[in-house]
Amino acid sequence: MTATADLYDERGEELQSVGLQFQNLGGNIRFSGRVRTVKCFEDNALVKSILATPGGGAVLVIDGDGSHRTALMGDMIAESAVQNGWSGVIIHGLIRDRVEVAKLSLGVKALGSNPRKSAKTGAGEADIEVSIDGVVFRPGAMVFADEDGILVER
Repeated sequence: MTATADLYDERGEELQSVGLQFQNLGGNIRFSGRVRTVKCFEDNALVKSILATPGGGAVLVIDGDGSHRTALMGDMIAESAVQNGWSGVIIHGLIRDRVEVAKLSLGVKALGSNPRKSAKTGAGEADIEVSIDGVVFRPGAMVFADEDGILVER
């Protein structure tokens, strides 16, 4: 994958850049794919169900409203994502099991970690436009992530 800095140099304002600083928590630091989305708050049942379906190299962008109170993904859900062919997960929220997640062949960017589990009611929405740090993620757009940050097609 082309580095995001070089990609931005090539494509410029065709791409939006996320200014919010995410941590690299997965085994793959560089990843890209078509955007799929989930909007949920402290409830990961929808995240779990989507990552249990074939990903086809997509990246699941999860808008958890930046909550630091619960984790939206742990090692078992991340392992399911690997088994189902997802390229990565970007979480505007937290994960848990960060040592185990770091061993997986999956791109994971999140704000950090918290061992507390989230609710499991299934509240949330999937495959809708979400906005993180003023950047809009549309289902089907390409997203690119690496050590420098996250870019997404306008």
